[in-house]
Amino acid sequence: MFLSADRLTRASIILFITLGALTAGWTQAADLLHVLGIVTAIDVKHIEVKTAKGPVVSVLLDKQVKFKNKNNPKSVDPPKVGDRVIIEATKDKQKVTATVVHYSPMRNPSITR
Repeated sequence: MFLSADRLTRASIILFITLGALTAGWTQAADLLHVLGIVTAIDVKHIEVKTAKGPVVSVLLDKQVKFKNKNNPKSVDPPKVGDRVIIEATKDKQKVTATVVHYSPMRNPSITR
């Protein structure tokens, strides 16, 4: 069972395209990262997060970032200082930019009587 030269060429092209797509997917996955911790500062352009290991990580915010409040899924408001966050981000050269910021608002301190 031999393939004709035309079919062999088509099969080779499809194989290379498939391998290229898989390789591109692996490369992109390496550029994705997560930042977990507590918000120490936030403004329109960046958010700073104190991680469990200790360092404070600064992540850029752009107009495309989505904020997702665990307690209020309809909210589009950003987190506040003290809130716990899980940030989905991309790393491009030396800058880390958030794509989605999942957060859980800090609980209100209970009033002691």
